[in-house]
Amino acid sequence: MAKVRVRVKAPFGEIVVEGESAQEILKTLKTMTPQFVNEVSGIISSKLTPSPKTQLDGIIEPTTEGPIITTREKLTHYEAIALILFASDQKTSTATQIKRLLASSGIRSMVPARLNEMTKRGIVFKPDPAKPDFKLTTQGERWVEEEVLAKLRGATG
Repeated sequence: MAKVRVRVKAPFGEIVVEGESAQEILKTLKTMTPQFVNEVSGIISSKLTPSPKTQLDGIIEPTTEGPIITTREKLTHYEAIALILFASDQKTSTATQIKRLLASSGIRSMVPARLNEMTKRGIVFKPDPAKPDFKLTTQGERWVEEEVLAKLRGATG
Protein backbone atom coordinates (compact mmCIF):
# COMPACT_ATOMS: atom_id res chain seq x y z
CA MET A 1 0.00 0.00 0.00
CA ALA A 2 1.20 3.52 -0.75
CA LYS A 3 2.32 5.76 2.08
CA VAL A 4 0.62 9.08 2.79
CA ARG A 5 2.86 12.10 3.26
CA VAL A 6 1.95 15.57 4.59
CA ARG A 7 4.23 18.60 4.50
CA VAL A 8 3.53 21.25 7.14
CA LYS A 9 5.13 24.67 6.77
CA ALA A 10 6.43 25.97 10.11
CA PRO A 11 8.17 29.23 11.04
CA PHE A 12 11.53 27.43 10.98
CA GLY A 13 11.03 25.36 7.83
CA GLU A 14 8.98 22.31 7.05
CA ILE A 15 7.79 19.26 8.99
CA VAL A 16 7.11 16.15 6.93
CA VAL A 17 4.83 13.52 8.45
CA GLU A 18 4.48 10.15 6.77
CA GLY A 19 2.16 7.27 7.57
CA GLU A 20 0.22 4.30 6.25
CA SER A 21 -3.12 6.14 6.36
CA ALA A 22 -4.68 9.56 6.85
CA GLN A 23 -5.77 8.48 10.34
CA GLU A 24 -2.19 7.59 11.26
CA ILE A 25 -0.99 11.03 10.09
CA LEU A 26 -3.74 12.79 12.06
CA LYS A 27 -2.80 10.80 15.16
CA THR A 28 0.86 11.78 14.74
CA LEU A 29 0.02 15.46 14.14
CA LYS A 30 -2.13 15.52 17.31
CA THR A 31 0.92 14.47 19.34
CA MET A 32 2.84 17.57 18.17
CA THR A 33 2.12 20.11 20.87
CA PRO A 34 2.72 23.86 20.48
CA GLN A 35 5.56 23.42 23.02
CA PHE A 36 7.20 20.87 20.70
CA VAL A 37 7.00 23.23 17.73
CA ASN A 38 8.32 26.14 19.87
CA GLU A 39 11.23 24.03 21.13
CA VAL A 40 12.17 22.89 17.64
CA SER A 41 11.88 26.47 16.40
CA GLY A 42 14.08 27.72 19.25
CA ILE A 43 16.76 25.09 18.68
CA ILE A 44 16.88 25.72 14.95
CA SER A 45 16.89 29.52 15.22
CA SER A 46 19.67 29.41 17.85
CA LYS A 47 21.78 27.33 15.44
CA LEU A 48 21.09 29.55 12.43
CA THR A 49 21.37 33.04 13.91
CA PRO A 50 24.71 34.34 15.07
CA SER A 51 25.06 34.59 18.82
CA PRO A 52 24.17 38.01 20.29
CA LYS A 53 27.82 38.37 21.32
CA THR A 54 29.09 38.17 17.73
CA GLN A 55 26.20 40.32 16.45
CA LEU A 56 27.20 43.10 18.84
CA ASP A 57 31.02 42.97 18.49
CA GLY A 58 32.36 46.48 18.05
CA ILE A 59 28.93 47.99 18.79
CA ILE A 60 28.17 47.03 22.41
CA GLU A 61 30.60 46.13 25.18
CA PRO A 62 29.23 44.10 28.09
CA THR A 63 30.29 45.45 31.50
CA THR A 64 29.40 44.55 35.08
CA GLU A 65 27.03 47.55 35.07
CA GLY A 66 25.34 46.47 31.84
CA PRO A 67 25.87 46.93 28.11
CA ILE A 68 27.74 50.07 26.98
CA ILE A 69 27.57 51.40 23.41
CA THR A 70 31.08 51.53 21.95
CA THR A 71 30.39 52.30 18.29
CA ARG A 72 31.30 55.79 17.16
CA GLU A 73 28.61 55.73 14.49
CA LYS A 74 25.84 58.31 14.81
CA LEU A 75 22.78 56.79 16.50
CA THR A 76 19.34 58.21 17.15
CA HIS A 77 18.22 58.16 20.77
CA TYR A 78 15.68 55.47 19.79
CA GLU A 79 18.43 53.30 18.28
CA ALA A 80 20.70 53.78 21.30
CA ILE A 81 17.94 52.86 23.78
CA ALA A 82 16.91 49.86 21.67
CA LEU A 83 20.53 48.64 21.47
CA ILE A 84 20.90 48.89 25.27
CA LEU A 85 17.69 46.88 25.72
CA PHE A 86 18.69 44.39 23.01
CA ALA A 87 21.99 43.68 24.78
CA SER A 88 20.48 43.64 28.30
CA ASP A 89 19.55 40.49 30.23
CA GLN A 90 16.17 39.27 28.95
CA LYS A 91 16.07 42.42 26.76
CA THR A 92 14.65 44.26 29.78
CA SER A 93 15.76 47.32 31.74
CA THR A 94 14.42 50.33 33.64
CA ALA A 95 14.50 53.92 32.40
CA THR A 96 16.99 54.78 35.16
CA GLN A 97 19.34 51.94 34.19
CA ILE A 98 19.09 52.83 30.49
CA LYS A 99 19.83 56.51 31.23
CA ARG A 100 22.90 55.51 33.30
CA LEU A 101 24.19 53.14 30.59
CA LEU A 102 23.68 55.75 27.88
CA ALA A 103 25.55 58.30 29.99
CA SER A 104 28.42 55.79 30.37
CA SER A 105 28.30 55.47 26.56
CA GLY A 106 28.59 59.25 26.17
CA ILE A 107 24.98 59.74 25.06
CA ARG A 108 22.62 62.15 26.79
CA SER A 109 18.91 61.56 26.28
CA MET A 110 15.54 62.18 27.89
CA VAL A 111 15.05 58.43 28.32
CA PRO A 112 11.53 58.41 29.88
CA ALA A 113 10.18 60.59 27.05
CA ARG A 114 11.88 58.43 24.37
CA LEU A 115 10.57 55.22 26.01
CA ASN A 116 7.05 56.66 26.00
CA GLU A 117 7.35 57.44 22.26
CA MET A 118 8.88 54.00 21.58
CA THR A 119 5.95 52.38 23.42
CA LYS A 120 3.51 54.22 21.13
CA ARG A 121 5.49 52.98 18.10
CA GLY A 122 5.36 49.37 19.33
CA ILE A 123 9.13 49.05 19.87
CA VAL A 124 9.03 48.59 23.66
CA PHE A 125 6.42 47.67 26.27
CA LYS A 126 6.11 47.23 30.02
CA PRO A 127 5.72 43.50 30.78
CA ASP A 128 4.27 44.41 34.20
CA PRO A 129 2.66 47.88 34.42
CA ALA A 130 3.29 47.89 38.18
CA LYS A 131 7.07 47.64 37.64
CA PRO A 132 9.44 50.16 36.01
CA ASP A 133 10.89 47.62 33.53
CA PHE A 134 10.73 48.13 29.77
CA LYS A 135 11.27 45.32 27.28
CA LEU A 136 11.74 45.20 23.52
CA THR A 137 8.71 43.90 21.63
CA THR A 138 9.22 41.23 18.96
CA GLN A 139 8.83 44.05 16.43
CA GLY A 140 11.47 46.04 18.34
CA GLU A 141 13.90 43.11 18.32
CA ARG A 142 13.35 42.63 14.59
CA TRP A 143 13.93 46.38 14.00
CA VAL A 144 17.24 46.24 15.92
CA GLU A 145 18.40 43.10 14.09
CA GLU A 146 17.27 44.01 10.56
CA GLU A 147 17.77 47.77 10.48
CA VAL A 148 19.88 49.14 13.35
CA LEU A 149 22.54 46.39 13.45
CA ALA A 150 22.51 46.07 9.66
CA LYS A 151 23.16 49.82 9.34
CA LEU A 152 25.97 49.67 11.93
CA ARG A 153 27.57 46.59 10.36
CA GLY A 154 27.42 48.27 6.95
CA ALA A 155 29.25 51.27 8.42
CA THR A 156 31.83 49.21 10.31
CA GLY A 157 32.12 46.19 8.01
